[in-house]
Amino acid sequence: MARRGLLIILSSPSGAGKSTHTKRLRAWDPSIRFSVSATTRAPREGEVDGVDYHFKAEDEFKRLVADDKMLEHAHVFGNFYGSPMEPVQTAINEGVDVLFDVDWQGAEQIKDSPLGQHVLSVFFLPPSIAELRRRLEGRGQDSAQVIDKRMAQSWDEISHWRSYDYVLVNDDLDATEAQLRTIVEAERQRRDQQPDLAHHVRGLQDEFAKGSDVV
Repeated sequence: MARRGLLIILSSPSGAGKSTHTKRLRAWDPSIRFSVSATTRAPREGEVDGVDYHFKAEDEFKRLVADDKMLEHAHVFGNFYGSPMEPVQTAINEGVDVLFDVDWQGAEQIKDSPLGQHVLSVFFLPPSIAELRRRLEGRGQDSAQVIDKRMAQSWDEISHWRSYDYVLVNDDLDATEAQLRTIVEAERQRRDQQPDLAHHVRGLQDEFAKGSDVV
C-alpha cells in the first residue's frame, strides 16, 4: 500500500546532537529528503539555487508568505528565511519523507500549517548542562564568548520540550539513533499516513455484502 510522506522535524539546543542525528538518519535512509529553505540573502560563492537555498527577491518572498505558501519563515540578521510549501507537498504526495532542521518556533509554524497532520517532531535533550558545554567546547568551532551565548540560549530552547511528539535524551549516540529509527518506522505506519487503507476496508466490506464464501 502507498503511504504519505512525513515532515520530520528534529530540534535541540546547540550541541545536543540535532545535526549529528540529521546526518545519521539520512545515511540510514537516503530516500529521506532534506528541506531546502528559501532566503532573501545573496548567494555565497559556490552556492547553487535550488540546492543550497531557493534564492528569492524580498518582494517575492513576502508574496509567498502572504499567499500562505510558506510552511514557516523568520527574519534573521536582515534577511528572510523560510520553507516553501509546494515542494514539501509534492514529496508527501509521492510518499517521500522530508527532514527539517528548525528551532521550536519553526516547528510550531509547521505544525500549524495545512500540512501539520503529517508532522513528526523530535527534540533531543543533553544528558546534562555540563555535558552540553563540554560538547560545545570540544567542537573547537566557537570562541568562549560564542559558547557562552549558545549556553544562555539553550534553556529557552529546552523549555519548549513539551511541544514535541517525542523527546530523546541524547546520552549514547548509537542508542538514540536506534530509538529515532524505531520512531520513524512506526510513524510511517500511522493510519492517516496510509490513504489506501480506506479503499482496502471498502473491499473487505464488499466481500461481506456479497456473502463471501470465507464468511
